[in-house]
Amino acid sequence: MSVRIVPAGDSAIIVELEDRIDPGVNARVIALAESVQAAAFRGIRDIVPTFRSLAIYFDPLRVDYDALLAHLEHADRSAAPPESAKASVVRIPVCYGGELGPDLGDVASFAHADEPEVVGIHTAGTYRVFMLGFVAGFAYLGIVDERIAMPRHATPRLKVPLGSVGIAGVQTGVYPAETPGGWRIIGRTPLKPFDPDRAEPFLMKAGDAVQFYAISRTEFDAWPSS
Repeated sequence: MSVRIVPAGDSAIIVELEDRIDPGVNARVIALAESVQAAAFRGIRDIVPTFRSLAIYFDPLRVDYDALLAHLEHADRSAAPPESAKASVVRIPVCYGGELGPDLGDVASFAHADEPEVVGIHTAGTYRVFMLGFVAGFAYLGIVDERIAMPRHATPRLKVPLGSVGIAGVQTGVYPAETPGGWRIIGRTPLKPFDPDRAEPFLMKAGDAVQFYAISRTEFDAWPSS
C-alpha cells in the first residue's frame, strides 16, 4: 500500500501507485486527490488524478511541503470509502453504427459477432471513469469486455466528430470536441461531454460510473441540443 512520491520540478510532485489499469488502484488515486482537496493546503494550484498516479501542482513559496508529503503518506494508508456507495452513475444515449459509428462493423468482425451483439456487449457494461485528459471533458472509461476490445487504428483520423463513442483496447470514451483520434468509432451520443455554458461543464468526473444505452437515429436527430 506504499506510494512513491517523485518531484517534478520545483512546483509539482507525482504520487505513483501500482503500474496497471485497475479500479482498486484508481480508487486509491481518487481518494488521495479528494483528501488533498479537503485538507485545503495553502499554495495548492491544481490536483490531477490519472489511472494510477496523482499530480499535485503548487506554489513552492507558499506550500508546506513537508506537511503535504506527510499527509499523502498517511492518507494512502487510510481505507478509501466503498466505490459503490459514492459513485455517481451517468447514463449516456448512443446511436450505434451507420455513418455515426463507421467502425462498428470492424469491431463486430474482430469479435466474431454481428453488430447488434457488439452493441449489446458495449451497453451491458458499467464503466469506470479512470481519468480525464487529452482535451477538456474526455473521460477514459474502462474496462471494456475483451471480446470487443479492438486496438485503435494504426493511423488516426484527422477529424472525429463531437460526441463520437469509441473503443481503444480495454478503454472506451466519448469525444467532447471535433479532434483527431484513432479510436474505433462505434456510435455517437447527442450529449456534450463538455459544455462551458453549463453550471457543471463536465458530464463525467473521475470515479463516476457510466452506462451506455442504445437509441435510434430518429431519437438521436430529435434530441434537444442543449
